[in-house]
Amino acid sequence: MKPNIIVFPGSNCDRDIYVAIKKTTGQSSKMIWHKETELDNPSLIILPGGFSHGDYLRSGSIASRAPIMKEVVKNALKGTPVLGICNGFQILTECELLPGVLMRNKNMNFICKYTFLISKQESNWIPKDQVNKVISFPVAHHDGNYYANDTVIEKLIKENRIAYQYCSETGIIDDENNINGSINNIAGIFNDKGNVLGMMPHPERAIHNTLGGEDGINFFKTFFEKIG
Repeated sequence: MKPNIIVFPGSNCDRDIYVAIKKTTGQSSKMIWHKETELDNPSLIILPGGFSHGDYLRSGSIASRAPIMKEVVKNALKGTPVLGICNGFQILTECELLPGVLMRNKNMNFICKYTFLISKQESNWIPKDQVNKVISFPVAHHDGNYYANDTVIEKLIKENRIAYQYCSETGIIDDENNINGSINNIAGIFNDKGNVLGMMPHPERAIHNTLGGEDGINFFKTFFEKIG
């Protein structure tokens, strides 16, 4: 079994995620073009960052209807781990594997910088020693403002499905440290089974200090150790 990376026209982080997984775990991934109709026995499915189909209509909306997405959805519903980063998160909401939407940032500007994040619960993606620990991943998005209605937000909170929140360097979660206007400073969420994770920050861009940080290394190592 191997990670399958779905490549769309406009993807620009597909190679980044391939290199990050190879560097941190030693595993090679399989690139799957969006027009394919079969996956390759995936241990993990990744929807990478970028601007699929030029972000026409809505970010991720066209990509969510690609032929390969039928298999992505089918595998996700069977329990296969699925990771959507940035544009991948947008695609996951568009195909309804995750609730809510990603809207234009509150300041209407593209945001590209390192940001601080915190997680409040352990999962297959987040080890116990990382819970309540501030980490730093970069973001690069124009439509990262997460929104859902009150009922959905209450459910996410009750079921511990908020994976990451934007915060200060000391872990303060407030409006001042909300970089894009997301409700509850949400930077990433899980589905109800916990096998699907959508997140706006890029762990694959945080695997070497020359790129600004190495917090992404633990992200990948932890997950691959847990799934074997």
